[in-house]
Amino acid sequence: MDQKVGLFILLAAGLLCLSLTPVSRAEDLVEDGLGDDVDVEDELDLGLAGAEEEDLEDLEGDAQDEAPPVTYKAPEPMGEHFIAESFDRGTLDGWVISNAKKEDTDEDIAKYDGKWAVEEMKDSKLPGDKGLVLKSRAKHHAISAQLLRPFTFDTKPLIVQYEVNFQLGIDCGGAYVKLLSQTPDIDLDQFVDKTPYTIMFGPDKCGEDYKLHFIFRHKNPKTGEYEEKHAKKPDADLRTYYTDKKTHLYTLVVNPDNTFEVLVDQTVVNSGSLLTDMTPPVNPTAEIEDPDDQKPEDWDERPKIQDPAASKPEDWDEDAPAQIPDEDAVKPDGWLDDEPEYIGDPDAVKPEDWDEDMDGEWEAPQVPNPACETAPGCGAWKRPMIDNPNYKGKWKSPMIDNPNYQGVWKPRKIPNPAFFEDLQPFKMTPFSALGLELWSMTSDIFFDNFFITDDRNTAERWANDGWGLKKAAEGAAEPGLATQMLNAAEERPWLWVVYVLTVALPIVLIIVFCCTGKLTDGSLPRGKCSDETI
Repeated sequence: MDQKVGLFILLAAGLLCLSLTPVSRAEDLVEDGLGDDVDVEDELDLGLAGAEEEDLEDLEGDAQDEAPPVTYKAPEPMGEHFIAESFDRGTLDGWVISNAKKEDTDEDIAKYDGKWAVEEMKDSKLPGDKGLVLKSRAKHHAISAQLLRPFTFDTKPLIVQYEVNFQLGIDCGGAYVKLLSQTPDIDLDQFVDKTPYTIMFGPDKCGEDYKLHFIFRHKNPKTGEYEEKHAKKPDADLRTYYTDKKTHLYTLVVNPDNTFEVLVDQTVVNSGSLLTDMTPPVNPTAEIEDPDDQKPEDWDERPKIQDPAASKPEDWDEDAPAQIPDEDAVKPDGWLDDEPEYIGDPDAVKPEDWDEDMDGEWEAPQVPNPACETAPGCGAWKRPMIDNPNYKGKWKSPMIDNPNYQGVWKPRKIPNPAFFEDLQPFKMTPFSALGLELWSMTSDIFFDNFFITDDRNTAERWANDGWGLKKAAEGAAEPGLATQMLNAAEERPWLWVVYVLTVALPIVLIIVFCCTGKLTDGSLPRGKCSDETI
């Protein structure tokens, strides 16, 4: 009896937790994304609190029809920043669309003529929230904006963040930004793929290759030439960010101690050191192989050789066949020696157009001999072949360790004439503009809330005021638990079995608990229930 009570209580607690899932989910959304400027009614916390007492239809209606609105308010930059762009003015003021042509490209597609627009998302959950939208497919796009002042890598970190929503998904294309290097001749009107940049950061996808770039251009202190350094690939699965059609926040943090972090939705997905986690490495090796060194002609790299002292045994027969007839075999009874395995088809008729002068003498096609169907075999019987126990094959000398083995030859090491040691790769080239230079096979990529700062708290405040609102609004607009369960069952029909068992099992346990307890004075006979009990 005690075990039944415990099981019943455990099951009831589990069902209660399941019914409260939408409430905790809504609370998380509010805590993560909403601030003092968000007008969210108390029903978001309380409207679903009694869901465990209603049926699936009522739960679905409450979750979808009575979700409270989230009021949009444009984020306002607070604290030190170098650019803060929310596009809520509804214009491209301050942004320059490139009029350049891409070199080494067919004339038909060389021009940067992809269209840009400032508009709301197609399925916006926040009326009034605008962003920058890449409108064309299969076009080159380039747009950029000057920073309030150049960013210089000194004693404070660099923090870059912005939002992306692949409204139509993404087949092949990028959504990364470039931090354009400060140069005397920078011309945003002629922004192209070869315009010098300091850092490139953001998502990129083609086929099933999901990337999240962090690339910086490092200046060789000896030659003055620049080389791209690519961060290691994230271990996290990035697929969802490209396919769920939600707005995601991409953040790059580069610290003066040469460490870096890449975050998506304020969660770290990649981190490391500029000194040890970039490809190719920032610093070359101190030694290299001598390109002029050559392997000596008498260098012996053979670890094993044939034994020169070995000789073939006198009884070694190299001519013995690998297989011989089985002398113990006996022809099966009933074998038809005089019957061929195949005979001419007795029903075949020579074609009327057969010309014996041209085609030769006509012969009926061969078919299996029906007389052999019940016999163990037909034709001349031959003994089956078996492996020859005396077969040894061609004799070869056994292998022994090479007494003259010198190992695998390698060129000698010499000092690397190109060696240098840069222990502060964080001190990159200053940059003065932010740009997007993209090609995409999918249109309507939504960008919003570009922000560059050297203060992490300032960046988090901007993120909460901008992306946090989108996260809360998207979460409030998501279907209720019942709808999610129905949608999941449509994709995976076997879930209906789980749902039925989830409902039926508690009913069965309640009946067992109420009707099969221990008898007490005045109780009903075992196995029966009174109306009051039920």
